[in-house]
Amino acid sequence: MIPGLNKVPAIILTGFLGSGKTTLLNRILADGIKTAVIINEFGQTPVDQDLLQEQNLPMTVLSGGCLCCQIKGALAPVLKNLHRAWEVTLPRPFQRVIIETSGVASPEPILDTLLREPWIAKRYSLQQVLTTLAVPSAQEHLERFAEAAAQVTWADKLLLTHADLADAAQQAGLLERLNGLAPGTPKLTVTSGKASIAEIMDRRQTGYRRLPGQGVVAEHGFSALSVYLGQMPSWQHVQTILQDLLERYPDNLLRLKGVVFVPDQDRPIAVQAAAGRLYPPQVLPVDDSKDRRSRLVLIASSGIEVLADELALAFAEYLERNAIRLH
Repeated sequence: MIPGLNKVPAIILTGFLGSGKTTLLNRILADGIKTAVIINEFGQTPVDQDLLQEQNLPMTVLSGGCLCCQIKGALAPVLKNLHRAWEVTLPRPFQRVIIETSGVASPEPILDTLLREPWIAKRYSLQQVLTTLAVPSAQEHLERFAEAAAQVTWADKLLLTHADLADAAQQAGLLERLNGLAPGTPKLTVTSGKASIAEIMDRRQTGYRRLPGQGVVAEHGFSALSVYLGQMPSWQHVQTILQDLLERYPDNLLRLKGVVFVPDQDRPIAVQAAAGRLYPPQVLPVDDSKDRRSRLVLIASSGIEVLADELALAFAEYLERNAIRLH
């Protein structure tokens, strides 16, 4: 610790694909504390920053991979640059840093950077690792993907989302599974705003963390592809197309997200889908600095090209020209 230098609090927000990390981040940012945000997205086309309600904040987006593999080395320089800006600016431009990880990333390499990188460890203080779990699909993800289990075992608090969409058996089964993976970690249901930010951020009852024995899986089997779309049909028909794709490929298509511009809405619409379910649309603020091309990001465990082709074909009769796919 450098004498006279206060450490900047750092919070890691993790959770598997579609578990509600960005929704939770929006709730946290609404508490009025000035925050710098680092968002890591798996895929070449970042969209999560467009889904934040608060845009007037220091924000860095690391895309093209997850912090556990392709762009692991990018985090330390970002943290260094943020702190240098914090040191020379009065009043301080932010009071904390939140790192939102990719849904397919283990928090382990981020923790390693925050706690073991000497320059960073002297200037940042890790406050919490918050892990979101979507109750209806979390048990399946924990069984199929080592990354989901790592997110649980490293957590200081487990935040259960979408509980209103799960039956009693699913809820009981997940709690039993979590008690085996992380018996001392507090668990809190945050569905529909039932938990306050004070409860979410409270660290007084934090238990011990059971560490993973094998470390992070560096080579996961996920792939991402971005689809840019031209003229769009109505939102109702967009919903039909996307829900049909989700239902036909429930095991392959893990996550679908993006921003679309439809003729029956004068503002962009955020698209969010996971575990075979399309979530209710969220209307976003208009940003005149960005183009009005609709874009969707697909994340899959296999067959990503087939999924993108199916999506393009479904929209073909409504587009003036074919969809352009960007890798």
